[in-house]
Amino acid sequence: MPRPPDPAVRQRLVDVAADLLATGDDVTLRRVAAEAGTSTMAVYTYFDGMPGLWRAVRDRAFTRLASRLEDVAATEDPVADLVALGRAFVDTALSRPALYTAMFDLRREAAQPASAAVTFAVLVAGVERAVAAGRLAGRTDPVAAATRLWGATHGFLALVLVGALPPSALDDHLPPTYAALLVAWGDGPRRAPRSVAAGWAVRTPSPAEPG
Repeated sequence: MPRPPDPAVRQRLVDVAADLLATGDDVTLRRVAAEAGTSTMAVYTYFDGMPGLWRAVRDRAFTRLASRLEDVAATEDPVADLVALGRAFVDTALSRPALYTAMFDLRREAAQPASAAVTFAVLVAGVERAVAAGRLAGRTDPVAAATRLWGATHGFLALVLVGALPPSALDDHLPPTYAALLVAWGDGPRRAPRSVAAGWAVRTPSPAEPG
C-alpha cells in the first residue's frame, strides 16, 4: 500500500530549495533531495518535478507575505496603517531572507503566483483608504502609489540582504522615504512624519507557515 503524502517532507523540500536558491549556486534535483533527506522521486511526487518545486517556493513566499500584511490591524490613522504594512513587509523578509529572495528570482519560474496579486492588492487598498480619509489627495493613483511604496521597500531590503547596506539603514532611511512620498501625495508635512513613526513602530506576529 502506497505511503500517504507527508506534509513535512513537502515543506522541507520547499525550504531547502529556497535556501539553496539564495546561495546563487546551481541547484539540481539530486542536491535538493539529498539536503532534504529524501529521494529524488519525492520532488516528482509532491511537485511533478523541479518547475513545480520552484513555483511552490515562490508561492510559499508570497503567501507568507500576503498573510502578514492582511494581519496588520486597522486603526483610526490610515497613513500609519499604510506604513505598518511596510513594516510588516520588512519584518517578513528579514525573518526568512532566503525565502524572500526566492520570491524575486526569475531564473527558473517567471510567472507570478496568484498570491503576489493578493499581496499587492493589500497595499492598494491601504492607499485607497488614506485617500478616502482625506489624508492623501484625491488625484492620487492608488496603484501607482502602492507600486512606489513596494519599490522603495524592496529596494532598501535588497541592498540590506546583499550586504550593501547595514540593517540599520532600514530604520534610518525607509521612514523618511515614506514620509516624503506621503507629503508628495498630499499629506501634511507635519502630520505625515508622526503617522510614519506610529506605523513603523507596529509589530505584527509572524503568520503560521503554509503547507
